[in-house]
Amino acid sequence: MKSFLDKIPMPILIIITLFLGLAPFMQEPHLWQKTKMLMGGELSKPIDIFDLFMHGTPLFLLLAKLFYKFTSNPAANPPE
Repeated sequence: MKSFLDKIPMPILIIITLFLGLAPFMQEPHLWQKTKMLMGGELSKPIDIFDLFMHGTPLFLLLAKLFYKFTSNPAANPPE
């Protein structure tokens, strides 16, 4: 997984995370809406589960990349 994350540029991942995490911009963001549905036990339709997966995947990848970046040995990984 780490080698996969290393191939994704950090600025691109941040832009995708912000874009999909905040979409739609005029209403309540889907990621927030679907997370509330998940916590309330209302997330049951396949389209809602797919929507949560689609909007949440970039955030998960960004968090994983940051985790690997800050927990790895700095001498083993030169800065980008």
